[in-house]
Formats: sequence, C-alpha cells, structure tokens
Amino acid sequence: MTFENARSSYRRIETAKQVEPTDPHEIIGVTLRELEKSLRILATAQEAGRPFPSQHLNRAFTAIYILQSSLDFNQGGDIATNLFQVYEYCRLQVADAFARKEGVNLAACAEHIGGILTAWDQIGSNSQ
Repeated sequence: MTFENARSSYRRIETAKQVEPTDPHEIIGVTLRELEKSLRILATAQEAGRPFPSQHLNRAFTAIYILQSSLDFNQGGDIATNLFQVYEYCRLQVADAFARKEGVNLAACAEHIGGILTAWDQIGSNSQ
C-alpha cells in the first residue's frame, strides 16, 4: 500500500476537517495520534460499560491497517517485526473488545501506541 492509498483510506472515515499532511513521516504520526485517541475513547467506553462508538472502532481498525501495511520489513528488520506485533496485538484487542470478550485491555494498547508515537515524534525532530 502506498502512502497515498493509506491517506485516502484514512480520509474516507475521517469526519472532522483537519490539515492533511503530505510528508510520509507526518502521515504515520497523524495515524498514530488518531489510533491512540480512538483507543483511549474505546477504553473509556469499555470501563464505563457503554457501547463502543462505531466511528472509533472503524478508525482504530483502519489506522492499524495503515500502520501495518506501511512497514518495510526489508529495511526495518526487527523493528518492523516488533511494530507489526504491537499493532497486531492492538488489532486483536479491539476485535475482542468489540466481541465483548473478557480480559481486554484497550488502555494498555493506547499506552503502547502512545510510546511508539513519542518515539516517532523524536525521530522526526532529530531528522530535521
């Protein structure tokens, strides 16, 4: 999947008007931010016993797909593999939460993504 396709996929489910980044690093940063936000909203709904907002379920699944499909396993090596595993863990947690399975921890997923986002932002500021 190209970055243009990833951006188009995300744009289809986005309802709020936002500035659209064109830099691949920024696109991943926006995707990570939106994923973290949706995971936190889903975790709050889960903790309160409320229904999950479908918009955030869709955003979470779309963001995870974008992040997984943007990984370059040839150049990224172990880092790409580890990121894929974190994204896959989050995907499975969101799917299990939607199915109302026990033991789902969406807050932990949000924390993992938040950590990746912090590192991603540091990489961006170091490369400028």
